[in-house]
Amino acid sequence: MMSHEPRATAPIVDDVSPRSARTVPFSFEIYPPRTAEGLPALHETIRVLAATGPRFISVTFGAGGSTTDRSLAVLTHILRETPVPPVAHLTCVGSSYAEATTVIREFLDAGITRFLALRGDPPAGVAEDEVALGDLESAAQLVQLIDRVQAERSPYREQEIPGVPGAAQVAAGERVEIAVAAFPNGHPRSRHRFEDIDALLAKQAAGATSAITQLFFRSADYLDFVSRARAAGVVIPILPGIMPITSPARLRRVLELTGDPRPDDLAVALEAATDAAAQRAVGIAHAADLARAVLDGGAPGIHLYAFNNHDTVLAVLRAAGLIPEETTP
Repeated sequence: MMSHEPRATAPIVDDVSPRSARTVPFSFEIYPPRTAEGLPALHETIRVLAATGPRFISVTFGAGGSTTDRSLAVLTHILRETPVPPVAHLTCVGSSYAEATTVIREFLDAGITRFLALRGDPPAGVAEDEVALGDLESAAQLVQLIDRVQAERSPYREQEIPGVPGAAQVAAGERVEIAVAAFPNGHPRSRHRFEDIDALLAKQAAGATSAITQLFFRSADYLDFVSRARAAGVVIPILPGIMPITSPARLRRVLELTGDPRPDDLAVALEAATDAAAQRAVGIAHAADLARAVLDGGAPGIHLYAFNNHDTVLAVLRAAGLIPEETTP
C-alpha cells in the first residue's frame, strides 16, 4: 500500500491550452463493479491507468445512490494505492438535503475532495415524469450543497507562524473542487438549443470550478459549444469527454441513451469492418482523431470514458500521440 501525505486539492482542470503532446493532461472515467468479484480486475485496470500519469480518475455513482458503497470503495482504493487524485461522481435526483448531506460528508471524511456534481438519471424502471425530485432538483443545487457541507465541516485551518514557536494563524478551510457536466449536443431533456448554456451558467454561478462534456462525435460539436458558452459568459474550463466506440452495437446503445444524431461516417466504417478487431481499430482511430482535433482547437485536455478497460483508452492515447508508443503497464 502506498503511503501519502495529505494532498492539496488541485484544480480538476486547468484552462490552459497544451503547448505540446507531452504536456497534454488526460484523465479517465471508470465505474464500480456490480459485485465484489469484479474488484480485482478493476484494481488491475486502475493500476495500469494510474501508471500513465493521468490528471485524475473519476468514478461513477449509480442512479439514486445505488452504488454509494461500491463507488466509495473504488475511490478510496485510488486514493490509497495510487498517486492519482480520484474524482467522485455524485447525483442528487430523488435525494433529500439530509440524504445528500450524509453521502457528501461520508465522501469528505474518506479524504475525497474532488467531485463531479450531476443531477443524475432516474433509477432503472422509473420514467422521468415519475421521479420524485426530492429537495435537490438540479446539479447547481448539489454544487452549492457540497460547498456548504465542506465549509461547515472545515470552516478554517491553523497555520504555524514561522519563527514563533507555538503560534498559529487562522486560514480559510480547504476548498473542494467541483466539476459539472456539459452537453455539446444538448441534454436529452433540453427544451431549446440554449438551455444547456443557461444550465452551465447556473452551475458556474453556484460554484462549479470546471465542466466535463458528455460524449460527442465531431470536433465541431465541442468547439462550437465552447464558443457559444464563452460568448454567454461561461469562464470555467470545459474538458472534452471522448468515448471510443468500438462496435455498431455500442454505437446504437449510446445513441439510444443520448438522443444524439447518428454519426454516419463512424457508423458506416464500423459496419464495414469485417470483425471485432477491425471494428476496434476503427473506434480507436476515430477517438484519436477527435482528441487531436479538439486539442488543436484549444481544449485544456482529454477525458476518456474507459468502460473499465485500459487497453482501448491507452491505445487511443498512443494513436493520438499523447503517450509514448512504448508505454507498457
